[in-house]
Amino acid sequence: MISFIAGRFAQSIVVMLTVGLIAFAMFRFVGDPINNMVGQDTTAEQREQLRERLGLNDPFYVQYARFALNAVQGEFGQSYFHRRPVSELLVERMPATLELSLIGAVLALVVGVPAGVYTALNRNGILSNLIMSGSLLGVSIPTFLIGIILILVFGVVWRVLPTFGRGDVVDLGWWTTGFLTASGLKSLILPSVTLALFQLTLIMRLVRAEMLEVLRTDFIKFAKARGILTRSIHFSHALKNSLVPVITITGLQLGSIIAFAIITETVFQWPGMGLLFIQAVLEVDIPVMAAYLVVIGFVFVFINFIVDILYFVVDPRLRADRAGSGH
Repeated sequence: MISFIAGRFAQSIVVMLTVGLIAFAMFRFVGDPINNMVGQDTTAEQREQLRERLGLNDPFYVQYARFALNAVQGEFGQSYFHRRPVSELLVERMPATLELSLIGAVLALVVGVPAGVYTALNRNGILSNLIMSGSLLGVSIPTFLIGIILILVFGVVWRVLPTFGRGDVVDLGWWTTGFLTASGLKSLILPSVTLALFQLTLIMRLVRAEMLEVLRTDFIKFAKARGILTRSIHFSHALKNSLVPVITITGLQLGSIIAFAIITETVFQWPGMGLLFIQAVLEVDIPVMAAYLVVIGFVFVFINFIVDILYFVVDPRLRADRAGSGH
């Protein structure tokens, strides 16, 4: 177990270094940030002094080493546009993104897993066919279009839910939350449903496919022959074995929810990290763009690390394989 964790941890470090290099290299050559930091009357000498002070004249490997060492300490330099430390901007925007992603992930799991189990156990029912037909819409329609439709229906036509912003939030010092206010909770509904819908349908269809496959295996037939209760067979045997691949996909989808919240945040003008990244792209704010990609990369790597450990714990075949290779 320890060697397994150590190996995955070493791989995570290599992946993070690669992500940091790609992010830094990609945005190192995107536009000239000096143009967005000075006015038209700035002389060439003043531009060169600013470039030297920001370290933009240093060799590429020096800039990357400085970037990587600072990133390990949570420092990503100064924002060219906001004139503030990038870490402060990320800390301010992170609660909004994490709360939206949390609600979206919980909604996707709470609805997706039971719906997948139901459609697998009642695959010929009318309701199951309706659910599967509806899931095609959730997979096919782009996220931004879903958001626009929800805004049109619930915000413009019916006028029952807010269509932009985060609503009133409560400042807890190191965290701001909308869970404690009525307007904050209302503001969460439309963006969280928009963010969760694609992941919900994906999880539901995956659970259904895995359940149907497990229900056709020999050990399920043997359990039925022994006279075990049908409910016990479905939920103690079939569902448990179906969740092994679902854990992996769900972990990846949780990372995707955080990463692709950028689209939902843009549609609903949600003040999170995704909207900050879009603004940084428009302003060629390289430190913010690079920092965002590193943070998202870290989220994916961390989630995959946890999923690998859970997969090792849940699936006895992995433990048996490693024990056999050790001997």
